[in-house]
Parts: sequence; structure tokens; C-alpha cells
Amino acid sequence: MLIDLHTHTYPKSDDSFVSADELVDAARQSGMDGICLTEHDDFWPTDAARELTRRHGILVLPGSEINTDAGHVLVFGLQQYKFGMHKPAFLREEADRHGAVLIAAHPYRRRFLADPGKDPEVRSEMLHRALDDEMLRLFDAVESHNGRGKESENRFADDLRQGLRLPGTGGSDTHYLRQMGTAATLFERRIASVEELIAELKAGRMRAVDLTEAAQETAGRSG
Repeated sequence: MLIDLHTHTYPKSDDSFVSADELVDAARQSGMDGICLTEHDDFWPTDAARELTRRHGILVLPGSEINTDAGHVLVFGLQQYKFGMHKPAFLREEADRHGAVLIAAHPYRRRFLADPGKDPEVRSEMLHRALDDEMLRLFDAVESHNGRGKESENRFADDLRQGLRLPGTGGSDTHYLRQMGTAATLFERRIASVEELIAELKAGRMRAVDLTEAAQETAGRSG
């Protein structure tokens, strides 16, 4: 089951230029089986997500992208923002209290610089410094492929995931319609609810998928 775990809509995310209906329809047209709405420090009501599911015929699940001292974190299983969630330890406590799951979003930010990273020694130093960050060990998974990330950034994120021995996820991080269909997460089992999504994420029964690469391979074979 192919699900985009990382998207944004306007006006809940003021840096997005896509309405919820536009986003969900684009996800369906791009071949997604499901999509998660992860607004910045905000949550979609479960009923509203169900209505989008009914209206568009594609699974829509609510989540959030929380801004923390350890970077941005995708959250599934919480329903509202609570003061203190910018502290990773507090967010972890809230997640454990409610059975939620936490994913480090685009973890290369603030940890990897593309130009200096072309030097293998410098890149290795950046990776080891990131792996020593105890706050990253509070998360259940790592977004190892972000649709807006550069190849070198996503490769760094995947190396970080492997070093932390955590499962990886993928998401488009859509803010514009053209970004939909660039990355997603392929789950081994069917998912029909947030609870089932959380169970599969915690079990690690998924992998990140680079959909732009898959599209290029298909185009190459057809040519």
C-alpha cells in the first residue's frame, strides 16, 4: 500500500499553496493508495479526514509536523498541539502516553551541508556528529526520502537511518501540486486507520520509495 506520509495544505499550513481537496485529488491521480495531512503544528480533525476520504475515494489520515529543538517531527496518534511539544523529550512523553509514533522529518536539515559534504571526510564527520545527537534516538523512524530533498541530502538521511538502526519512510512534503507523486512509503499490509498506520510504522513493515526514480525507469523502458 503506497501512502504519502508528509504533505501540507492551505490555510492550515500558511506556506502551502494547495487546498486539501486539490491535494487529495492529486494524490489519487498520482497513484497513491493513501495520503497523510501533516500541517505545521496543527492537526486535522478525524471527522474532516474521513469526509475527505469519502469525497475522493482515497484514504486520508490526519497527522502533524511539529517544530522541535531537534528539527521537524512527523507525528501520528496525537490530536492537538500542547505547549512544550517543541521539546523532543516532552513530545516523546506525549507520544508514549497516547500510543503515538514520531518520525524525524528531513533530518539532513541543520546536519548536512551539500557543498562541504562533497568531501568524503567532511561528510563522514557530519554523519558521525548527527549520530551522536541523543535527541534523534527519541524517534521511531526516519524520513529517509523527502520529495523536496536533493539526492545527496536523501542519501545522508538514509545513512543516518541505518546508523540509528531505525526504519525509513518517504513523503513528498508537498506545498505545491507539482510536488505530489515524488516520494511515498510502501507498506507491506493494508491500512485503513491511524491506529493501523501506527502499528505498521512501529513494526517497521514499510520502506521509503523514490517515485521520481521509478518514473524515470518506466520512461526509459518505454523509450
